[in-house]
Amino acid sequence: MIRKIIHINEEKCNGCGLCAEACHEGAIEIVDGKAKLMREDFCDGFGDCLPNCPTGAITFEEREAPAYDEEAVNKAKKEAEIKRREKMSEMKHEHGAACPGSKMMQFRQNDTENTQVSPARSVSRLGQWPCQIKLVPPRAPFFDGAKLLIAADCTAYAYANMHEDFMRGKITIIGCPKLDAVDYTDKLTEIIRDNDIKSVTIVRMEVPCCGGLQRAAENALRSSGKFIPWQVVTISRDGKILD
Repeated sequence: MIRKIIHINEEKCNGCGLCAEACHEGAIEIVDGKAKLMREDFCDGFGDCLPNCPTGAITFEEREAPAYDEEAVNKAKKEAEIKRREKMSEMKHEHGAACPGSKMMQFRQNDTENTQVSPARSVSRLGQWPCQIKLVPPRAPFFDGAKLLIAADCTAYAYANMHEDFMRGKITIIGCPKLDAVDYTDKLTEIIRDNDIKSVTIVRMEVPCCGGLQRAAENALRSSGKFIPWQVVTISRDGKILD
């Protein structure tokens, strides 16, 4: 049948994965660093993936394609959910009721904003554990009255003075929307809405895939219903502050 379906220009695609995250039907996957339409019968032609593409690599076209198969999509979703639960069950069986590495901790290591250190010696400014967005409890006590830093994973490696310039005096949570393949919006909304957060700083890399982290934080701020001071800082790949 002739119908509307998406077309992916692989030359424009940067492999950020945002389209795959936005495709609720699971029609798109990242293969060898490029987005690909894996199942034409999974594409409903509504184009949820289009506004998420930062390079404009996705467009509509009308051509011969199999009809959208909603039944197959739902079946695939159920199978994926079963596999996810089985994996979680295996992890719990292997590590016990919960992963020991995600046990919540709060640190007291020179964490005041006014503490100064010798230029010859650096100290960690991480104020709590865990710090991964996926692992951190949304109502942890260390969020009470906190200045929140939401940072992309790579920023700490690209920007040499991350601990002193950004992490000092803040509660730091980190993530990568490309590697985690998850939308952080709901989790961040919970954290901001249900705790007394004083301010939010978002530190991201200049690469397009980091836009997913910024969008999630901005959406969470809006969804929280609160007015909180916030800022976005972008780090270049060679470790400079761009804005």
